Amino acid sequence: MTAFTPTPSFVIVRHGNTFTSGEPPRRIGSPTDLPLTESGQIQADALGQHFAALGWRFASVLTSPLMRTRDTAAAILRHLPDSPAPQPTDWLREIDHGPDEDQPDAAVLARIGADALAAWDDDGVPPPGWIVEPELRLAAWRALFAQDDGPVLLVTSNGAARFALLASGLLGSGSLKLPTGSFGALQRQSDGELQLECWGVRP
Repeated sequence: MTAFTPTPSFVIVRHGNTFTSGEPPRRIGSPTDLPLTESGQIQADALGQHFAALGWRFASVLTSPLMRTRDTAAAILRHLPDSPAPQPTDWLREIDHGPDEDQPDAAVLARIGADALAAWDDDGVPPPGWIVEPELRLAAWRALFAQDDGPVLLVTSNGAARFALLASGLLGSGSLKLPTGSFGALQRQSDGELQLECWGVRP
């Protein structure tokens, strides 16, 4: 018998893969609306199967407007009957990498340097030229966390998801990044405080 666990207050998913195996990764943000690859679809299905096995149910589902996040959400919800319809939400949109958009990592490192990239991954400090709007994103996450209308599933991208940790103050340890096809969970405690349940879990 499957042991169901309570649905966390906020479950934050990063979309599945958008690059095929062996394809050099590039910095892809909001201007580039890529579909999921076959492996990305498999990742999204695995997330839905995992949430269903845990007995998780959501009162609302928010996604980025981008195709890769909407398709990931659709795959997840196929395993969760009677889920609410996903709501595209602009503040969950991926960041814009500016001059580094669609560039390979080596070219990005050559332009901004390793320290700037580490500051982004560890502390959420935008590299020069990237269009991030951190204060708007932080305010949006904090407004969401102030609500208590039942568990929320959010499907977004790596650049947007990290602001959940920054807004909550639950930095955990190490990188703010969510791997593709993974999720993090924040639970509201009885005193109203948030607790980080997990970050970067792939089923």
